[in-house]
Amino acid sequence: MRIKERILNWFLFSIMVLVAFFMLIPFFWMFSTSLKSLGEVFEYPPKWIPREPRWENYSRVWSVVPFGRYLLNSLIVSSCITFLHLLVASLSAYAFARLNFPGRDKLFLLYLATLMIPGQVTMIPNFILIKLLRLTDTYTGLILPNVFTAFGVFLLRQFFLTIPKDYEDAARIDGASRFYIYSRIILPLSIPAVSTLAIFTFVFQWNNLLWPLVVVSKDSMKTITLGLASFQGMYGTTWNLLMAAAVMGVLPSIVAFLLGQRYLIKGVTLTGLKA
Repeated sequence: MRIKERILNWFLFSIMVLVAFFMLIPFFWMFSTSLKSLGEVFEYPPKWIPREPRWENYSRVWSVVPFGRYLLNSLIVSSCITFLHLLVASLSAYAFARLNFPGRDKLFLLYLATLMIPGQVTMIPNFILIKLLRLTDTYTGLILPNVFTAFGVFLLRQFFLTIPKDYEDAARIDGASRFYIYSRIILPLSIPAVSTLAIFTFVFQWNNLLWPLVVVSKDSMKTITLGLASFQGMYGTTWNLLMAAAVMGVLPSIVAFLLGQRYLIKGVTLTGLKA
């Protein structure tokens, strides 16, 4: 029986390695193209390894476009959205999980039902509101509409429900307030779920293209996703520089995942969320 289990485990492991290999092929091709000359990009048959790696392509990206500004804008927007979303979602989840008030479950289901509304449906009303408030081409206009989502509330509420109420009852006997229990007991015990939500939010907002495309028109306010379009002109595309910029643009997402993968796996497991 153990031999069959080992064979099955090795078989499953081999399949996962094969799938991972095919998933990494586009990233390797992106990195390979970033080290080629523009003429070498269009050679046929294509070559995976460039003859003479051109590392200067990465430095050229910073001189051709204000790439540093794009990175800074993405970092500011993604970090602010992540922080505010964690604050709002954790407070809302604590109320839905721990406070008893009339219509709590019905209100939560109604709030949860907003997940079925596509983002494209609410985009036009949000843009009209941002336009009336004169917040286009501002950090506030980029950040504020993305702070409130039902997904984060649902994820944290599911985790808060798994925390025994004995901790909360003991703290209330000692005279702790609701906010003290939330900040000093619930949140420290919910680090896996909070970290999971932080990674999901940061990576999604870092790669978000549609909302910045609608709100931003000034070059100084473009995020990294909009900045990549600068390498695509009317008569051609500098693919080697575009790939170099894409490599640098994807690194923060990879770093965020690697730093929080332990909490990510634990948080997804304990909240019952399927990746």
